[in-house]
Amino acid sequence: MANKRELKKSINFVAGDLFQECLVLKLIKKVDNEKVDEVLTDILNLQNEFLARTNHPQPGNVKAYFRKLYSDFGDAVEAIINKMQAM
Repeated sequence: MANKRELKKSINFVAGDLFQECLVLKLIKKVDNEKVDEVLTDILNLQNEFLARTNHPQPGNVKAYFRKLYSDFGDAVEAIINKMQAM
């Protein structure tokens, strides 16, 4: 981890790409609007949650905290991608 600023930029970048990909899916595949709205809400919640976790790390072993944050973020992104593929 270089610093919090770069981590927050990465989180915003990934969330933005997921959001954009979901909108493109909506236009091309003509999927159910409720499912798309649910996934878009999940993406925004993911972004908000991980930015908040980045801003307020738990005291103690900070390296372990950020390793877990990276791991959790990867798992959450993977879950959203799986939802998008299922549409």
